[in-house]
Amino acid sequence: MTDDDHVVLSAHTSRPWLPERPLDASPVPGSTARVSLLLRRRAPLPHQLVQTPAVISNRELAERFGADPADIALVEGTLGRHGLRTVQVDHESRLLTVEGPLSALAEVFGSRIRLYEGEDPFRPGPVRYRRHLGEVLLPAELDGIVMSVVGLGTQPVARPEFHVPDDEPRITYSAVELGRLYRFPASHDGTGQRLAVVSLGGMCRPDDLDGYFRSLGLATPDITHVSVDGAPVTPQSGPATRFDLEVTLDLQIAGALAPGATILNYVTRNNGQGILLALKAAVHATPSPTVISLSWGSPEITWSGQLALAVHDLLEDAAALGITVCAASGDSGSTSGMPDGAPHVNYPASDPYVLACGGTTLLADPATNVIHAETAWNTGAFSATGGGVSGVFGLPEWQATVDVPVRSDSGEPGRGVPDVAANADNRTGYRVRLGGTEICVGGTSAATPLWAALICRVTQSLERPLGLLQPLIYRDLQAEVVTTGFRDVVAGDNGTYTARPGWDPNTGLGSPHGEDLLEVLHRRVAEA
Repeated sequence: MTDDDHVVLSAHTSRPWLPERPLDASPVPGSTARVSLLLRRRAPLPHQLVQTPAVISNRELAERFGADPADIALVEGTLGRHGLRTVQVDHESRLLTVEGPLSALAEVFGSRIRLYEGEDPFRPGPVRYRRHLGEVLLPAELDGIVMSVVGLGTQPVARPEFHVPDDEPRITYSAVELGRLYRFPASHDGTGQRLAVVSLGGMCRPDDLDGYFRSLGLATPDITHVSVDGAPVTPQSGPATRFDLEVTLDLQIAGALAPGATILNYVTRNNGQGILLALKAAVHATPSPTVISLSWGSPEITWSGQLALAVHDLLEDAAALGITVCAASGDSGSTSGMPDGAPHVNYPASDPYVLACGGTTLLADPATNVIHAETAWNTGAFSATGGGVSGVFGLPEWQATVDVPVRSDSGEPGRGVPDVAANADNRTGYRVRLGGTEICVGGTSAATPLWAALICRVTQSLERPLGLLQPLIYRDLQAEVVTTGFRDVVAGDNGTYTARPGWDPNTGLGSPHGEDLLEVLHRRVAEA
């Protein structure tokens, strides 16, 4: 192909956020690789399907807003002529995956591909990966049909958002104790709901699950592990490591707080295509999950435009299907750990189709169910709740009245992060079981499955899915006004931003008062 045969699909490539070095070796040109292409919708999704509790079925989504068969045929034919073979087509998600020699992929998409070595934050030791450099191009006849190409690079994308204490924790809580402190509706346990977890690495050992739930007086919940893109789901021999902790704490917290729910753990690889395919599997599962929990992320600025666009599109599908998606706002304060010291927020938490979960420091007495104090979590620059203003997404209409700060670099409005919060301080952490030992862990990774479990219990009572929760919980709000259904957190900071009455860029609307929130949602869903 010549340059005249191509159009620029995107000039926005990922920015490294972990130390890495280029390798002298080049990818083997004949080696086979796969990429996934996102195709355009037949028609835009109507506003009422994503911004209200209205729900569409998987079949209707595919028929009305899925991929056009003519578009699929054109893409398959065009790429087939250049030596790429279609291995999977999904009309509903509009994802088409093709396979071929790396040299053919580089030629078709106009990419320079180089090998690097860096770190995968989910697994110990160095990892080698491909990174594509420069613009992503597209055969000209596919212009306007293919929206995104994911998989040319295989670099790690996200990090787990958990923290273990550096010394003896100040106080620890079981997940069940936190459910009582946050007044989770006691008459509901998530029965009939499906809670999906997307795991980017690590394993959870059955002995740890059984021992953990036995210590709480609970039966081990129904957990199904689903391999995505060939990722292993069977624990390896040897002792558990802290890299197994993310998936372990997700499943244990979710299972303890929604013990009646069915839990599906989608295990994938920590790269763009792995994340995209796992989200596709969870969002477009039949039956649809009630909620999806994402306890990972990384600064918005480090995501490629190709991957972020494709993920955002899947999250829009989730809202239309009535699925609530929760994601961790991050554990590195207002900078999200970026070395420039400027404010940044995590993606996917910053996506307006995601319920972003921030973190607090909770001081309470589980014996009496009395909360003595709750503040924004901040024990250092790399141990604090993430939060701030998106540099990618504009201000959603449901946040228009809560006084979200403008972007520090441009003075323009943007989506405020987080929406909600819960205990996340590693000094006031959650008791979980890893490698046969009880340990303490904190982080917005822990607050995220807590919120996912609460949504399962609330949905059980409502007897209908919630989908995008923000238009319901932000409704009729004013700046510096306490929101019914939440414990307002008015003290502390995360670096750049200071907590205040009402919504703030540390803890959002606050931590949950589950019983009051359920009452509010019953009323607002009926009004919608």
